[in-house]
Amino acid sequence: MSDDKKPWPSELRLSKDKKTLTVGFDSGERFALAAEYLRIASPSAEVQGHSPAQKQTMPGKRDVGIMKIEPVGNYAVKLIFDDMHDTGIFSWDYLLRLGREFETIWGDYLKDLEAKGLKREG
Repeated sequence: MSDDKKPWPSELRLSKDKKTLTVGFDSGERFALAAEYLRIASPSAEVQGHSPAQKQTMPGKRDVGIMKIEPVGNYAVKLIFDDMHDTGIFSWDYLLRLGREFETIWGDYLKDLEAKGLKREG
């Protein structure tokens, strides 16, 4: 897919309770992404590590919210969570991937929590 054909964000809206970020794209795709999901899938080194083997499973994020959204150039946003995590830069491509691959990413996260004896509750 060439750069000029990539879906471009047409909507970015944080719910009043700060628990859901809705992202719409000019392709017609629209995703309501829970703050918990965005937090556990943060593209930051703290969560992703510097290699796949270093990826962290983040427990206790069920009640996390998004305090602030800051633009990063014209390609991404920085999400500031109420647990003070603020180092992940969410590119439009990454947000699109999180929406499209929700079932796989979320399912893998739940399996990792269970395998490690961790809980979603804080």
